[in-house]
Order: sequence, then C-alpha cells, then structure tokens
Amino acid sequence: MSAARRPTDPSGLERYYVLTGGRSGPGGGPAAGLDVATLVVSRAVPEPGMQREHQEILRRSREPLSVAELGAHLELPFNIVAVLLADLLEAGRVEARHPLPVPDTGRGPGRALLEEVLRGLHRL
Repeated sequence: MSAARRPTDPSGLERYYVLTGGRSGPGGGPAAGLDVATLVVSRAVPEPGMQREHQEILRRSREPLSVAELGAHLELPFNIVAVLLADLLEAGRVEARHPLPVPDTGRGPGRALLEEVLRGLHRL
C-alpha cells in the first residue's frame, strides 16, 4: 500500500517556512528591536507582485498598528510577523517605533503617566 498523500496547500510549519523563506527570526538591523508593542506605520502602498502578507501589512498599517495587532489580523505568530516586517523595514516600506520612550532612570513609567492611567480607570 502506498503512503497517504500530503495536501499540496502548505499549512502550519510548512506555511511559515514558505512565508519567511526559511528564516526563523528578523535578524539584525532595525527589525532586531521589534516587540509586540512596537507600532508600525506603512510608508508605501502595496504593489502588484508583492507577497500577499506584505501587501496586507501595508494595507492594515496605514494608521499606526502594533506588531501584536498585525499578528492577530494576519493570524500569524510574532516571529513570523517580525520576519515579514524586517523585509518591509529593509525596503523602507514601513516605519517602526516604540509607543512610549523608555525612561532613562530605569524606574518605570513616570508619575504623570501613572496618574493619567489611574484617572482613566476611575472613569470606567
């Protein structure tokens, strides 16, 4: 008897391998600092012939969108989204920035920010 035939439509790990060209992470450069809270904004429009996921990232990030939100919309894990974003960052098609600057004191967010969050919670 012959072995069961595998479907030709890539899914799961095979799909991720195809999407990233076998890369497991974004590597160095500007994409190395990506985390789930990093905001992404497109600087270009999707072009014909681009990978479908790259086009979708450019469409969805016309307004700032976090890497976590992009992953949820694309239904892809963080490391796969990070590899796709690395491609777009390298090509200058997206801009990535952290939502809040990291305080130099190493003591966490400032008092004013915490008070604003507290006021917002009280309004709920």
